[in-house]
This record gives sequence, C-alpha cells and structure tokens, in this order.
Amino acid sequence: MNFFEHQDKARRQSRSLVFLFILAVLVIIVVIDLAILVAFGGINPEQQQSVFSLQSLRANSSVLLGGAVVTAAVIAVASLFKTAALHSGGGKVARDLGGVLVEADARDPLRRRLYNVVEEIALASGIPVPEVYVLEQESGINAFAAGFSPADAAVAVTRGALDKLSRAELQGVIAHEFSHIFNGDMRLNIRLMGALFGILMLSIIGRRVLRGSYFVGRSKNSNGGAIVLVAIAVMLVGYIGLFFGRWIKAAVSRQREYLADASAVQFTRDPDGIAGALKKIAVYSDASYLNVETEEVSHMLFGNGAPMSMFSTHPPLTQRIQRIDKSFRREDLVELAKRIQREEMADAERVDSEASRAKPAGGGMFDAGNLVDQIGNPDFSRVLMAAALAASIPEEINQAAHSNQWATEVLFYSLMDPADNIREQQLLFIAQNMGGDSEARVRALIGAAPVLAREQRLPLLEIAIPELKRRPPDYITRVLNTVKLLNTADGETDVFEYLMAKIIAQHLWESTNPQKVRLSGKASLADVTDRALAVLAVLATRGNEGEKAIEKAFRAGSVLLGADPGVRMPATEHWTEVMDKSLPELDRLKPAEKEKLVKSLIATVMSDDKVVVSEMELLRVICSVIHVPLPMITGGV
Repeated sequence: MNFFEHQDKARRQSRSLVFLFILAVLVIIVVIDLAILVAFGGINPEQQQSVFSLQSLRANSSVLLGGAVVTAAVIAVASLFKTAALHSGGGKVARDLGGVLVEADARDPLRRRLYNVVEEIALASGIPVPEVYVLEQESGINAFAAGFSPADAAVAVTRGALDKLSRAELQGVIAHEFSHIFNGDMRLNIRLMGALFGILMLSIIGRRVLRGSYFVGRSKNSNGGAIVLVAIAVMLVGYIGLFFGRWIKAAVSRQREYLADASAVQFTRDPDGIAGALKKIAVYSDASYLNVETEEVSHMLFGNGAPMSMFSTHPPLTQRIQRIDKSFRREDLVELAKRIQREEMADAERVDSEASRAKPAGGGMFDAGNLVDQIGNPDFSRVLMAAALAASIPEEINQAAHSNQWATEVLFYSLMDPADNIREQQLLFIAQNMGGDSEARVRALIGAAPVLAREQRLPLLEIAIPELKRRPPDYITRVLNTVKLLNTADGETDVFEYLMAKIIAQHLWESTNPQKVRLSGKASLADVTDRALAVLAVLATRGNEGEKAIEKAFRAGSVLLGADPGVRMPATEHWTEVMDKSLPELDRLKPAEKEKLVKSLIATVMSDDKVVVSEMELLRVICSVIHVPLPMITGGV
C-alpha cells in the first residue's frame, strides 16, 4: 500500500469514525431518556400504565426531547471545545502531556541525537522538520506524533526512550511515528481526540452531579431521589461512552500500528531497530506506561500508555515483535533482560559519525520505477542521503539554520542572487523591511559561504522553517513580504524561486491554521486536465532545451494523464499566472488521482533518461505545494 492508497484509506476511516461517533451518541441519548423516564415515573405515576407505553412516551415527549437535545448539546459543545483547543497544532498535545521543546541547537547529547534523527528522516521524506518534544517526567518507553498536517506536526518521545534506546532503536521508533504523519493517521487521531472528549465529558458531569446530590438527597426536596438516580445514570452513560470510545479507538488503531511498524523497517532498513525498542518495552518494568492520564491520547502512542486488556489500541507486544522478527521467541526477552543489566547503552554517536564522513551521492539514486512507492515511506538510502547532504552544508550556515535568532536570515540567504548588483538590491529590501540587524546577519552568512549549492536550498528551508513558524503573525507577514521582494529583485521571477516562495508561504500559513489544511480533495483529473497539462508544460520547458526535447518531455507526461496524443502543449509565457491558478486546483485531487499526476510529472522529468539538479528540485517543490512529500532524489547530468 503506497502513500496515495494510505491517504484514501485514512479518508474512508474518517467517514467510518463519523458514523461510529453518531451511533454512540444515539445510544447514549436513548439510555439517558430511558433513565429520565424511569427516574420521574413517567412524570405522572398515578396512571396505571407502564412508563414505556406509547401513551406515556407521548405524554412525556417534550421532556424526552429536551433530554435528547441537552445530551446532544453537551457532547457537541465539549467535542467542539476540545477540537478548537487542538487547533494550535501538535505541539499543544505534547505540551499538555508535559512535553519540553527540544531546540535545534540543543547541547544535551541525547536531545541532540533525537533532533538529528528527526531531522534526517524529515529531510529524506521532503517535509519540514516537525517540532520535537521530550516528556521529561516519563520513564516508560513511548512516543507519538500529533498535528493536522506535516506543517504543524510535533513528534514527542519520553525521557525513558531517550535514556534506554540506542540510536538505531530510537530511529525505528521515530520512523514509526513519521509513518503516521504521512499516512493521515495523525490527522485522524486529532479528530478522534476531539470527538471522544464530548462522550467522556458525560461521565465527568455525572460524577459531579452525584456529589452535589448528596445534599439534595438529605433535603426535603421530593425529587431528590430522582435527581440522584439521574446523576447515577448520567455517570453510567459516561462509562458507556468510555466503552464506545475505546471500542472506536481500537477499531481504528490496531491495524495501523502493524502498518507503521512495517513502514519503519522500510525507512531504516533495520528490523532490529524497532524490534529492539519493542523488546525493551517488554522487559522494562515501566514498559511504555505514562504517569499522566492517557485515555484521550492512548490511540496516538507508540505503545500502550497504561495497562489495558479489553479494547487495547495496540496489538500485543509479542505479536508486533514476531511480525518484524520471525525468529523471535519469548525466551529471548529473558536473555535481553540479563544483557541490559550487564551492558551499557550502545554508542549513541555511531551513526552520527558515519553521516559526518559521508559524501553526497553524485548520481544513481533516482529510480523512476519505485519513486512513487517511496513517497511517504523512503528507504534507508534516502535517510543516509539526507544525513550526507545536511553534513555538506557549511557549518556556519547549518548552525544558523538551527538557531532561533538566525533562522529568518538563513531563509533570506537561500534566496540570494549570485549577481552582486542584484544581491545588493536584495539586501536593501531586507534592511527596509526587517531592519539593519537582519541585513547584517545575511551579509555575515554570505561572508561565511558566498555560494550555496542549489540542491542545498530546499533542505535548508526545511531545517529553518520550524524555528521561524513560532514567531508572531505580524512578523511572519513581514517575512513573506520580504521573500516576494527578494524573488523579484532582478525584474523577473525564476520558476524555482517562485515555488520556494510558495512553499514558505504555505508552510507558515498551515502552521498557524492547521484546522483549515486539506491534504487532498475530491476532484478527479478529468475535471482539471487543462491545469495538469499546463504544469507539465512549465516543467518541460524549464528542464529541457530545444523544441524537440521540450515537446518530447511534455508528451511523456501527458500520455500518463490520459490526454489525447495530439493535444497541444499549453503556452507558458505567463507561467506565474498558470501556476497560481493550477496548483491550488491540483491540490484538491483525490489521492489516487494525485498519484497519476505525480507519475506524469516524473515521466516528464525522465523523458531524456537523466535528471539535472534544476529538474530534481523543481519536481520536489511542485510536489510539496500539492502536499505530496517526494523523497530526496538526485541524479547525474
């Protein structure tokens, strides 16, 4: 199952979730109405008839309707309140659980190792680096990813995971969580949190009413006993809601954990990594359990947040391990427990040192045949490539990109023109819009590394964005206005510069408006064929020279779109208008249709059986704008 099929499945599960939620609410309303009817004796107990008779139901219809409306309103308001509270992004969930933000320039070795692992997988996958948190008070081994989209995502791990896992095992856990980000699970988890909160709220209300009814019961109020009965009923109904909530979470979550485990193995190409993490959970006394209340977030965690048997959101540990390690035996856990007592933690810096010695590949990593399957699920070669590319960025620039104070200037630096006169005009724009200090920092970056390799620009942007998106909205607006000026300083806009500005604006907007983000839509290619052909034409003309080469590239892609073989290639003179109109509509394609579009884009790029840097980065940026995280690719001229 590839990225697009996972996206389709997530959409279907969202519809199933809505159905199950409505079903649970209806059952709860019926039970509460029955409790009201019994508690108050059908309002008129002198009638010699059953409270469940048709006459009694008619006589009390207004009371029953009121009970149904109040119950539905309580659930709806609580759910909407919780969902609104989560709109600030995945970091909100992490902070509510006691998470502490890990800065990009962290000095603690374990925190730095964690950030490096997250950054490598993000760069390899083609998405911005998510916020990283550590649950410092939690000694169990656990982790989760939260957010509505990759732009506002957060990844959190427990202190126990940092202390007890080797780098390979930590990498397996983080790769598992990234799978949830790509496959739409993370967005579904957030919706599930909001929806189930309304159901769980009833048990809280019931408990509080029951405490208050103690005094009512002792008073002369003739309805005191009935009120107590209703309070008990509401509390019991709340636990019925808890039952439904766990049932829904278990129905949605269990199979996804198996899929995420398998994806982690493909990510890291090391089954021992994630299997080792699961084995350590099995042998440590605190397992994956958390000290905080985990009822709301249990379906988001890497392992069970609390001991649970019925309706567990995760498959049994031994079954998860056996699916990864076919040779696993239960006796292995005993041996592991003994070895943990004897041995120190594995060298946490081993892979870091290997990455620092690695050199960026010069070619051979681009494989059009399997690139689509790598979307949202890159293999270990992409992770190594990301680590090597990150290591190739000049040290001063790399440190600045990870700094909260310099991230904005790194963004501007990546858009600097090589021509001195145009660069001076760009620096003037920065001084006018952002101030002299910002201009001085950009000049310092230029002095440290006058020329930035083109293939380093997009990864550098993905590193800097997490630091930038935490700034105030008015500051972000000034940054976006400055980016527009930088791209037009030479009187014309390059396609790559245009798309870089588009990505910056998109990531920053999505990070502040996560609830409005839609990763796919319902449109089909037949509805937007003209738009798709227009983008193919822009890609063909920017990646090839000569009319024959351009025409060949366009035909290679248009055939896969299902267009008429004789269709004319759209004009690209006003390509900015073409892209402004086309990309938003293509972003609304159904996942399966996006897959066809991406295959056609790849065919256009590969029409001459080679990939140059400009084509490679242009392809990745276009895919990023339509919410398809294309893995890191390279090729030779």
